[in-house]
Amino acid sequence: MILVLDVGNTNIVLGIYDGDALISVWRLSTNDKRTADEYGVQVMELFLQDKLNLTDIKGAIISSVVPNIMYSLEHMVTKYFQVIPVVVGPGVKTGINVRYDNPREVGADRIVNAVAAHEIYKRSIIIIDFGTATTFCAVTAKGDYLGGAICPGIKISSDALFEKAAKLPRVEIVKPSGVICKNTVSSIQAGIVYGYIGQVDYIVKKMKKEMMDLGEEEPFVIATGGLAKLIKEESKSIDIIDSILTLTGLRIIYDKNKEPVS
Repeated sequence: MILVLDVGNTNIVLGIYDGDALISVWRLSTNDKRTADEYGVQVMELFLQDKLNLTDIKGAIISSVVPNIMYSLEHMVTKYFQVIPVVVGPGVKTGINVRYDNPREVGADRIVNAVAAHEIYKRSIIIIDFGTATTFCAVTAKGDYLGGAICPGIKISSDALFEKAAKLPRVEIVKPSGVICKNTVSSIQAGIVYGYIGQVDYIVKKMKKEMMDLGEEEPFVIATGGLAKLIKEESKSIDIIDSILTLTGLRIIYDKNKEPVS
């Protein structure tokens, strides 16, 4: 079995793979002040909860967009699982050709998603990841990562409105029945949710045109991340939701690289 860790700005998602099967998934809050032992205790409790043994883990891989947390997580994996984790970054085999001006600038999560989508679908793809930031990534049928767009996430947009407009309340991010709303809470929800749906559809439309102008077939659009389902309900551009796309990509990248020495 292998341990995969997807470290985002808000959450760390941990998964356990037994071969190709994802058998456990957990979510922790991201906190770069925690020590390796603090994370280790949390992870041990999760293993006990799911009746898993730490000694069954034979390898690990980490993808992170939070550099300050890496020492604690790498040390935690080495100390508690007795394996050296693969860290997604320069020098790691992915099977993806990154066509960015500076490939080192591309977030590890975006590369991992691209690897999974390319391996699964083998066609032109647009990936939308609804995280702390929302990312749009374009991948060709040959596996070239062309680049994409980055937007403030839905929650960031909502929080900014609450923090900067003194009389507006913080609201739950849910879809109201329409956009002509008769109270402030519903009006904010309509603006955030339907506005974001419009943003997604417009960016995807533009990305599809640019990719097809390069000779690609019409891209297949995959969404992942916590709020993907909410947006897909009204979006005209999302074809499928894959909630474990990043974890799948981590497993694939692990398999492409030599197993670390214990």
